[in-house]
Amino acid sequence: MHNPARVRLGCHIAMGCLRGKGHPFSSPGRDENRENVPSACLWVTSFMNGQRQASDMRPRPAGLRDRRQMPGAGTHAHTHTVGLEWRRRPLPKLLVGAGHGVETQAHVTPHLGLLYPQTMTQPDLHPTHEGERCWAEHSYSALCEGSLDLPESFSPTLLSLSLVRTGVTQLKAGSFLRVPSLHLLLFTSNSFSVIEDDAFAGLSHLQYLFIEDNEIGSISKNALRGLRSLTHLSLANNHLETLPRFLFRGLETLTHVDLRGNPFQCDCRVLWLLQWIPTVNASVGTGACAGPAALAHMQLHHLDPKTFKCRAIELSWFQTVGESALGVEAFSYQGEPHVVLAQPFAGRCLILTWDYSLQRFRQEEELSAPSVVSCKPLVLGRRLFVLAARLWGGSQLWARPGPDLRLAPLQALAPRRLLRPNDAELLWLDGQPCFVVADASKAGSTTLLCRDGPGFYPRQSLHAWHRDTDAEALELDGRPHLLLASASQRPVLFHWFGGRFERRTDIPEAEDVYATRHFQASGDVFLCLTRYIGDSMVMRWDGSMFRLLQQLPSRGAHVFQPLLIARDQLAILGSDFAFSQVFRLEPDRGLLEPLQELGPPALVAPRAFAHITMAGRRFLFAACFKGPTQIYQHHELDLSA
Repeated sequence: MHNPARVRLGCHIAMGCLRGKGHPFSSPGRDENRENVPSACLWVTSFMNGQRQASDMRPRPAGLRDRRQMPGAGTHAHTHTVGLEWRRRPLPKLLVGAGHGVETQAHVTPHLGLLYPQTMTQPDLHPTHEGERCWAEHSYSALCEGSLDLPESFSPTLLSLSLVRTGVTQLKAGSFLRVPSLHLLLFTSNSFSVIEDDAFAGLSHLQYLFIEDNEIGSISKNALRGLRSLTHLSLANNHLETLPRFLFRGLETLTHVDLRGNPFQCDCRVLWLLQWIPTVNASVGTGACAGPAALAHMQLHHLDPKTFKCRAIELSWFQTVGESALGVEAFSYQGEPHVVLAQPFAGRCLILTWDYSLQRFRQEEELSAPSVVSCKPLVLGRRLFVLAARLWGGSQLWARPGPDLRLAPLQALAPRRLLRPNDAELLWLDGQPCFVVADASKAGSTTLLCRDGPGFYPRQSLHAWHRDTDAEALELDGRPHLLLASASQRPVLFHWFGGRFERRTDIPEAEDVYATRHFQASGDVFLCLTRYIGDSMVMRWDGSMFRLLQQLPSRGAHVFQPLLIARDQLAILGSDFAFSQVFRLEPDRGLLEPLQELGPPALVAPRAFAHITMAGRRFLFAACFKGPTQIYQHHELDLSA
């Protein structure tokens, strides 16, 4: 009496192993030599081990003998394999269409090379579609070759199923709901190229899934959903260039995974796989990279996930604010982010806040400021101050005593010194808030105004007669510094000493600098210098002076502004004659690299940029002198998704 377990085993090993890949029981050798050895040949015997234990004490059928050997490198378990004596036998074939299934004998097709154990008896057959060649041993095991579609006539108690060279073009959701008891499912040499979500739905008992030597180029991320008993999975020798993230989510029982023989593109799409492998309690065969060229033939398990650059950002248009503006500043008042725009043609400082119902920015308040060039906010507790620097009519300080009140003029600021202000900055000196206003007239002077009692009054005049165009407050060596850019000379660096600013040095090789802005990264202080004619520059502080690090073409630029948005140190170079360019600091090189152009819509004569975080979203404001202010949203893109 033959052993049914052995018969089933012979069936599946014949189909899964003897297909031109070499004998399944020959020693595979080292792992790199196993690229073409089907995983089913190495793992399928595990499926039978439980049934084999009960039959080991019985007399062995003639022609069968045990041969135990160690599996090749790359497996973690010492699996007992069963050697079989083989000889050719005729393959029963069911002819359908005569009205009553007539069994005839047909020999195995030579390309399949199917061999049967010497003691195997004729299996029970089940009706299938015309053109199929399927056979089943009782209600436990079935094998189909050349089926036009997935068979539907098998017993719901079927335990194992092999499908070879079928005409199925894709595995759709719920393809195997009719055979919920399957423990083993094998596909080989099929033509389908896509596996859809929930293709194996209902197979909660499936332990072995072998999908090898097919034409699969795409597998959906939820294709394996619900296979909670799966222990052995093989996707070897297909056409997969990548695998979707979370493909193995929920497969907590996996012990063996084989992905070898696929033309993986080792770019950001495989990063999640490299991060998953060390976290899973399973043996994973990954194979080698097919691309890109620099990584071709490298084993996936030799790749370092830390070397992958798979995070990108994008600034996309969000909203337009109708009037042109020369300046934009972000501030927080009473726990809510705000933005103030200096709009000279509208003659006002416009304060914007977030409308939570409309999910966009709206006007909260405005203050009258004809010919305004800068609106600089300062929050002290419940009080809000706004310095409005104006070209004509004198600069003013406005104040809001409390959140329920409106802004009102508080005082005129240094009317005899500030004749043509061009920029204003806020800084803290000896624990007190101060403003510095850069004056661009020959008769006026750049002035430091510090708080004294209820208002702000001149503390020091700096750089008289030099027509300053920009002021930048920064900290170097633990002390406050002030950098003034001028139309008449190179930028001059002042340091705070003895209650006043003293000249320290100038910036070499920096003629015709219109404006300066600084940022910090990795403990270093960098300087962005804007030049309208010539190249704008990036400099780095070396402990005694700023030294040139990088030059960027910038014809027609009035602003070169660094911004730290989320984890990205950006710098935006605005131009009157070309698209504004966004750069990102690359930490490894310490240089600014091009990221993107801003637009559409294109910025028309940009003069200032500011960013603000609102309701968990990050926005960039671009104030334009000859066009409306544009608002862009900052997006983080995960290229490994």
